Amino acid sequence: MKVLGHRLQLLTGLLLHDMTMAGLQELRFPEEKPLLRGQDALELDNPDTFLSVVDTDWKEHDIETPYGLLHVVIRGSPKGNRPAILTYHDVGLNHKLCFNTFFNYEDMQEITKHFVVCHVDAPGQQVGASQFPQGYQFPSMDQLAAMLPSVVQHFGFKYVIGIGVGAGAYVLAKFALIFPDLVEGLVLMNIDPNGKGWIDWAATKLSGLTSTLPDTVLSHLFSQEELVNNTELVQSYRQQISNVVNQANLQLFWNMYNSRRDLDINRPGTVPNAKTLRCPVMLVVGDNAPAEDGVVECNSKLDPTTTTFLKMADSGGLPQVTQPGKLTEAFKYFLQGMGYIAHLKDRRLSGGAVPSASMTRLARSRTASLTSASSVDGSRPQPCAHSESSEGMGQVNHTMEVSC
Repeated sequence: MKVLGHRLQLLTGLLLHDMTMAGLQELRFPEEKPLLRGQDALELDNPDTFLSVVDTDWKEHDIETPYGLLHVVIRGSPKGNRPAILTYHDVGLNHKLCFNTFFNYEDMQEITKHFVVCHVDAPGQQVGASQFPQGYQFPSMDQLAAMLPSVVQHFGFKYVIGIGVGAGAYVLAKFALIFPDLVEGLVLMNIDPNGKGWIDWAATKLSGLTSTLPDTVLSHLFSQEELVNNTELVQSYRQQISNVVNQANLQLFWNMYNSRRDLDINRPGTVPNAKTLRCPVMLVVGDNAPAEDGVVECNSKLDPTTTTFLKMADSGGLPQVTQPGKLTEAFKYFLQGMGYIAHLKDRRLSGGAVPSASMTRLARSRTASLTSASSVDGSRPQPCAHSESSEGMGQVNHTMEVSC
């Protein structure tokens, strides 16, 4: 056991070194079976599974913004200069359907207990939302992003680390482009930076005529392979989308997402006055996800010195649901790369509960400072360079495999 412990420490050290110093382009995790076996499969069939919350400390708020009320659920309070973790869900979901499995995962809770966590529901998508009146104009994607500073100001956050999925990832990317000083880092899952062309728009319209709204949304969330082979998970989400989310409100959100414009981002140096995300970014996609091409293209448009591209092996359209353990591990390394580190004991080796984590600041080395995309501020933590991309840069593609 001592030998195993030493090996684990050595592996952890190597991983942290590679992520923060060597410049990682792509992480590929080996297979972790989806939560669809035995008791877990029964839990997915239970309508209350997605909506259950482990803690009773969550507080609900309806916040006034320039574009209407925004439903927010928050746990904890701001802790000094530490950022808040702010999430935004995909179209067809809400914060519970999208993030409960991930944030209720035991190792993730050990990380998030040291941060205030804020879940944002898009207008009218929360559980029990009233239907919007006839003629209601749903906010545009830019307006959805412009609603978030009201949340930051309401709770007194200095800045946030955003975690977004699909449409939520697009909103958070827009938010970071418009209000860069409010965003310290982004985890963007299944982001598609491109607007729909007229052919795609026509195909979406035709699909809407021949399919129900839940089925149309499911084809956005899951690949065709998942729709055919992962029937238990897909059926569970079909029921939840049909029964939990107001269908009229969902249609408005779906229409607005499909009318989005291209994200105005370009890799620095490729075009004059290129706009890009200034904060560290971790792009996440399953290797069997419908959004894979969009995420790859987004990676090609971001600064390679501040972007990590994580492709999760044997994962589909919802890695935060089917692979919460691997995503938690990647998120921990992402925090370490930004200067936060969680000292977590592996419960799979100890056989017991994970002890409380100690979140501390990592001292910035001279090398990290020289390769950082931002200058040292002193008052606000600055990111270390922790990834590189070979696209357009003539560099070798690095892949790290982690076995747990």
